[in-house]
Amino acid sequence: MTKTYKIAVIPGDGTGPEVINEGLKVINAVSKVSGFKYETINYDFGGERYMKTGEAMPESAVEELKKADTIYLGAIGHPDVKPGILEHGILLKLRFALDQYINLRPVKLYPNVYTPLRDKGPEHIDFVVVRENTEGLYIGNGGFFKKGTPDEVATQIMLNTRKGVERCIRYAYEYTRKRNKNKTLTLCAKTNVLTYAHDLWDRAFHEVGKADYPDIKREYAHVDATCMWMVKNPEWFDVIVTCNMFGDIITDLGAMIQGGMGIAAGGNLNPEGVSMFEPIGGSAPKYTGQGVINPLAAISAGQMLLEELGETKAAARIEKGIIKVLQNNLKSCSAGKMGYSTSQVGDLVAGYACE
Repeated sequence: MTKTYKIAVIPGDGTGPEVINEGLKVINAVSKVSGFKYETINYDFGGERYMKTGEAMPESAVEELKKADTIYLGAIGHPDVKPGILEHGILLKLRFALDQYINLRPVKLYPNVYTPLRDKGPEHIDFVVVRENTEGLYIGNGGFFKKGTPDEVATQIMLNTRKGVERCIRYAYEYTRKRNKNKTLTLCAKTNVLTYAHDLWDRAFHEVGKADYPDIKREYAHVDATCMWMVKNPEWFDVIVTCNMFGDIITDLGAMIQGGMGIAAGGNLNPEGVSMFEPIGGSAPKYTGQGVINPLAAISAGQMLLEELGETKAAARIEKGIIKVLQNNLKSCSAGKMGYSTSQVGDLVAGYACE
């Protein structure tokens, strides 16, 4: 009996609903040729709801979302809502409550996509960043003393646990083995300065690798060196594993070298629970309702969603559709410069994916 997947959909703010519509269009198209079934459950979490109700997301939402097979997110961020409210009230809340302890970010340059790196092409830019997603500086452990005075003190603690670090590292080793490219895992850290927190990362990285993954080559790079080599020699990387803060930084750099936010997608994963997939570019409110935003990042997020569900053939179809659109149709990945509307790009990908 064919399983029917339950996909929780959070279109979100700005252009989020527009790009999610195109992602769902493509998922629907490949479901018909790949033979899987799904149903969607829509949630209105975002800026408009917050301004009407005063809450970013009701407490009951987490328990409801735990019953879904996966979550498909458009974008969070509203120009009339103070920065941080929606991010903490929705994104971070879901990551922590659903224990989505991995942030997975492929950095892959497709053919006919501009990269600011001179003399680099798709054969050079194809690696994955595995970012720890529920610890580090993002837990908000800290506070103020004498706030608003000349003697003010502000602290924010980078908290790392052996459990949290090791499960992220183990996931990265498994992913490197499954990816089966160069079978090289690079730890990105700052052991020469963060001598407590990143000593833990370094020890766990080598202990786990030596004991359980002798087939995977281990490498190390300070975070500043990682940024440098991502620009100069991105082909050196296969899979990078890193802490929450550093992962947040280097994945935006990764998005730029793969062609920009319009094509970058990511996943917040709980490999044993409910994961959430999203385009990286944000809500882009200035383009809302114009039909000019690039939906490829959201469509790529849909590809990742299906792959995590085990629908690998359908996911491969979507990637094929994205590549063909980039090769045959789009003039640019930038909003308003594609040569096609948002909806037309979705139609093209869906068509190619079903060939």
